[in-house]
Amino acid sequence: MNTSKTQKHRADLLVSCVHDRAPDLIPALEAEVKRRGLEGEVKVVEAGCRGFCSMGPVLLIQPDGTFYVNVQPADVPEMVEETLVKGRVVERMTYQEPSSHACALYEDISFYSKQHRIVLRNCGMLNPASVEEYIAVGGYEAVGKALFDMTPEGVIEEVKKAGLRGRGGAGFAAARKWETGRKAEGDIKYVLANGDEGDPNCFMDRALMEADPHSILEGMIIGAYAMDAHQGYIYIPYEHTLSVKTMRNAIESARAYGLIGEDILGSGFDFEVEVRVGAHSFVGGESTALMHAIEGTVSEPRPKHIHTTEVGLWGKPTCLNNVKTWNLVPEIIGKGAEWFASIGTEKSTGTQVFSLAGKINNVGLAEVPMGTTIRELIFDVGGGIPNGREFKAIQIGGPSGGAVPASLLDMPMDYETLEEAGSMMGTGGVVVLDDRSCVIDVARYFLDFLKDQSCGKCSSCREGIRYMLEMLTNITEGKGKMSDLEVLERMGKSVKISSMCGLGKSVPNPVLSTLRHFRDEYVAHIEDHKCPAGVCKALIEHYINDQCNGCGLCLRKCPQDAITGEKKELHTIDAEKCIQCGVCFDVCRFDAVGVR
Repeated sequence: MNTSKTQKHRADLLVSCVHDRAPDLIPALEAEVKRRGLEGEVKVVEAGCRGFCSMGPVLLIQPDGTFYVNVQPADVPEMVEETLVKGRVVERMTYQEPSSHACALYEDISFYSKQHRIVLRNCGMLNPASVEEYIAVGGYEAVGKALFDMTPEGVIEEVKKAGLRGRGGAGFAAARKWETGRKAEGDIKYVLANGDEGDPNCFMDRALMEADPHSILEGMIIGAYAMDAHQGYIYIPYEHTLSVKTMRNAIESARAYGLIGEDILGSGFDFEVEVRVGAHSFVGGESTALMHAIEGTVSEPRPKHIHTTEVGLWGKPTCLNNVKTWNLVPEIIGKGAEWFASIGTEKSTGTQVFSLAGKINNVGLAEVPMGTTIRELIFDVGGGIPNGREFKAIQIGGPSGGAVPASLLDMPMDYETLEEAGSMMGTGGVVVLDDRSCVIDVARYFLDFLKDQSCGKCSSCREGIRYMLEMLTNITEGKGKMSDLEVLERMGKSVKISSMCGLGKSVPNPVLSTLRHFRDEYVAHIEDHKCPAGVCKALIEHYINDQCNGCGLCLRKCPQDAITGEKKELHTIDAEKCIQCGVCFDVCRFDAVGVR
């Protein structure tokens, strides 16, 4: 690594991921910069989410591109002295690739270099509280182009040519929705931004609102112009306090520059937008449920015999898109439909943002072209599986998505292909499973979550989830029967067909996909009374083999004092005391703890 970098006189310190992990980091940086007399040369900026969750807090020094991870207040004096004053890299603070290769520069880190960041283009690169910084990088130019150089019909046609599909889960063509809304009768129409994000492992919408709020507003202004709407709402769960604060600040900043309100930029077009806050729920992201919440009623779905683009919020034509969809609109208008359509696949154009969680080295947000293979996402961007474990599957599409096995690692990820595999794109939530993950237990976990999230309006969803969950629980406890598998399949298909909203129609996916791709594991649980992954407590027993060197780590960590043994001698587990928590299995560094 080159450690003799030439220091630029002007430097911006872009800090991300500080709130929970190092709230004192920015004050520490500001104090040290002041102490060293660098205020005129160095600017400390609290930037938005950069997506590298497993490495936060992170620090990007611009313009030279030096990138530090896991930065703490205690690191500040050394970093300022070595990097800002002497122009040298602090190697211990740089990112280490899984291959043990150290990267000092942001552009060299595979997690970022392998991405194609369009939605996340500004995330972590500017101050989300500054409309001036957004304008400086070309922000709101697309609004000017749309209002002065394009007709509403021309805007819709450009979005149609781009092939933009909604990024909220269903993948519906955005232009079709806008076109229907524009043709709908009535003087009052609404545009809505869905920032609810109810999936338990998804955080891209929240990160986007907190890091790049003006891109969402810009897209909404363009969409409102296309649909001839003059009022917009952004729905955000009240728990996401930073998102609410950032979006409200962005609205006021944009209004001060004449970008929201009456006669925007002197064009004669009026548009107002406000944030509406409500309770957080999975079903709350469904379009009619979200509209009910904005209206101040119970957030639950209704049958959509008439599309919301004709009869939506307060009975008026309404166009609802996810915040990521709105974010993409300015880029399409600014760079052209052909540019956007050239990325991804023929039917799934552009990029998708995935939230990577579970058994993966690089936990965080990754944006790649549609059609990227699972292998490329998990191993090239995600850095592979921790501790060299074997990749087993991904659960993609959120809790109501489906499991895709290792045999399909080279399958491209687009809407159609994922659906054929028994899963779905959804909002892009990805949970990575390794060979220590039990797919039946994972399916049971997601059904347990969905049971509480169902609004309960239709019995097929309400009762179907409960019965499927009961059967999965019995299987994980060794009480299942082979006939249960046929019942699960029939019930899953029935729930899909007869449920009213998208939640109920997708609820069986975790069950049906695991039955399809991992039926042998179901058989092992039922007929052999064994959990191949060593997870289901009722079906396993932990033991210590002769690889044990008596280090005593498992003994000290056992919460039940079930392990005994002298130092440097073979330890044993008392089966009567053992609760099969797996702590000994996780902490052993010598593969001395087995599961049978």
